[in-house]
This record gives sequence, C-alpha cells and structure tokens, in this order.
Amino acid sequence: MENVTGEGISDQIERFQTQLQMDGRGRKHRILMVSDFFFPNFGGVESHIYYLSQCLLKLGHKVIVMTHAYGNRSGVRYVTGGLKVYYVPWKPFLMQNTLPTLFLTFPIVRTILIREKISVVHGHQAFSTLCHEALMHARTMGKENTVLRSGISPEKVFMVPNAVDTAMFTPSPDRLSCDEIVIVVISRLVYRKGADLLVEVIPEVCRLFPKVRFIVGGDGPKRVRIEEMREKFSLQDRVEMLGAVPHAQVRSVLISEAFCIAILEAASCGLLTVSTRVGGVPEVLPDDMVVLAEPAPEDMVRAVRKAIDMLPGIDPQVMHLRMKKLYSWDDVAKRTEIVYDRAMRSPQTDLLERLPRCGAWAGKLFCLVMIINYLLWCLLEYLQPTEGIEEVPDIRPVHARLESVDDTCETQGKGI
Repeated sequence: MENVTGEGISDQIERFQTQLQMDGRGRKHRILMVSDFFFPNFGGVESHIYYLSQCLLKLGHKVIVMTHAYGNRSGVRYVTGGLKVYYVPWKPFLMQNTLPTLFLTFPIVRTILIREKISVVHGHQAFSTLCHEALMHARTMGKENTVLRSGISPEKVFMVPNAVDTAMFTPSPDRLSCDEIVIVVISRLVYRKGADLLVEVIPEVCRLFPKVRFIVGGDGPKRVRIEEMREKFSLQDRVEMLGAVPHAQVRSVLISEAFCIAILEAASCGLLTVSTRVGGVPEVLPDDMVVLAEPAPEDMVRAVRKAIDMLPGIDPQVMHLRMKKLYSWDDVAKRTEIVYDRAMRSPQTDLLERLPRCGAWAGKLFCLVMIINYLLWCLLEYLQPTEGIEEVPDIRPVHARLESVDDTCETQGKGI
C-alpha cells in the first residue's frame, strides 16, 4: 500500500474504501490496546481508544484495553459495550505515565497476552511508557504490533486520521452574532499544548479587538501563568477561566460561542478553528475550515485577525455536514482493520534485520535490551509455562447482537 501522508482527506477516504472492498471482510483479530492514558482520565487519546475499540467490537473483533491503575480503580473492569479493561497495578510516575522499568512489566503483559489469546498489540501515544514496554514484550513473544518505527519502508506506513462524534458535537440551531466574538480554548494547559503562547497572544488580541473575549477551559501546570497574565493586564472581565471541563460538557461550551481554538470537535460544531502549524495538524482540516499559524505569538495574532475577518462567511450547518462526511469512527475502525490485516500478512523480520535501523550505538544497546528480554521470557516460560495459564473464554460482546455492523458507532457510549 502506498504512503498516504501526502494525499487529501477525500482521496484518503476514497482509497481506503476501495482497499476495503478489495480486501473483503478480513480475519477477526484479538486486539490489545495499550496506553497509560484511559478512562477515568479525559483527553484525546482516551477518547480515541474508547471509540475505536467500540467500533472494532461492533465489527466482530475481540478488543481488550490495558492501562495502569487510577486511584482505587485496579484489576479488571468492563465498560460500555462489553469492553474489557485491565487496570494493571502500576501507579503513575509523571504526567500519568508509569515509571520506565523495561522488564518489570513483562510478567503481567505476558499473562494478559496468553489469557486473552491476543494476536495484535496496538500501542497508543508516543509519550506512554506502558505502551512502549508492552510493544517490546509482545514483539519478543512474536505478536504483531502497529507501532510505526523510523527507517521503515514507506509502503508500510499508514496514516489513519482521528475522528469526531458528530452526533455529540452539533452546531447551535441559532446563528450566532458577530457583534461579540468569543475565543474558546479547550486544552490541557501544558507546554506541549502551546499554553505558553496564550500568555502572550491573549493580551495582544484583546488590545487589537475590543469586542473579543476569551474562555479558557482546561487545567494544568500552565494555568497559573495564564491567571497571572489576566491579573497583570486587568483582563478579568475579558478572560474567563473554567478549569477542567468534562468531555460530555465540551459541546455546551463550544456552541455558545462564535469562534473556537479546538480542532475536530470545534469544526463539528460549525466553528472556525485556529491552530499552530505543528505535527499533523495541517492535514486535519481543509484550508477553508482552519487558520494555521507558526508557533509564535505574532503569527498567532495574525491568524486570529484573519479568522475574525472570515467569520461572516462561515455557515455552521454546512461545516458540520462536511465534518460528518470526512470524519467517522466507523470509517476509522474499518481503515484500522485494514492495517491489522496487512500487519498479520507481512513477513516477520528477525532481530538482526531490525538492528541497522537503530544506528551504530543505539543498535548495540537495543540488541542488549532484547537479549535480556528474551532471556526473561525463557525464565517466565520455565517458572510458569504457557500451558499452565488459563485462557479466558470468549464472551459474545453486546455489539454482536446488533442486526447489522453498518449501524453507526457514533451514538455508542455517551458515558463510560
């Protein structure tokens, strides 16, 4: 399959639909989703894992989620649709990530892989320690994973976009007035989310546009800096701090405003979006639905000015219908299904073939780590043979009782 990173959104959807028809209904997989970030924590990664898992269950696959314990939430839990979650007894170390141990997670990862008869391990979030360790252990045991590593052939790279629950994020039925423009920021207030830019952008925008005010929803270590900025420039009446906003209440914040800095959910509400030109953000929305800026205060101010000028020509209902066509969890699940099918059919590469991609020094270190991991696996097999681990009987998921797998997943799981 060709590299799709340079394609337009519509071309990607059409090509994946064609590929799905060519591949037909693939084999049913037993998938382990692994990440440090999951419910009860709220965020983009958590929502992505949940909605993707629900739609894959509906397509007939077995899906299990593995994450670390959250407070008293430990052990095995079931959430909406029969989705099974292993909250392994590891406590977060920093920013909800578990402490990197390399090898100490192997026994419990191995037990889960064997008990659930997992065939594919899907890691989420590059910052997740648990994700990387589980992928390494799964690879040692011969399981497939969908992590993308540098230096691999472009033919093996798949770009599957995120999606949005368009049934949940809908425009306001009333056309909002542009007499007052409210800029809404819904984000974790941390450095990597660009919270530092707000400290410089907000005072300048408020100076240039007297009819603009800000609503900031979210929490994090950078919240203190934003509050200090608000006091310094006497913007208490023009900058409202909401604190953490539960995902179910995000829409109620968005639809009451005329302008927003949030991407898919904002666009689904029919709102114009401003974002920094970093990572994969430029590929998320068409040019007429988002204004992009370099991650610098002066360019962000320019982008806000441009967005304000574009506001009178925005039709929220038309934008919502476009988002509904472009981004669907059903489509994301089917495209991910193709990736799983291709991964299962791809030839296995041994350790010696993978080492040159790691570099001269990193390759030797990686080789040492994998040798130790392999020896640990042999020790675990000796102390607790695979045959001695009881396999979990498969339970028919709730989705299997649906009459058709083509029913949309969008209304599934409004509360987990």
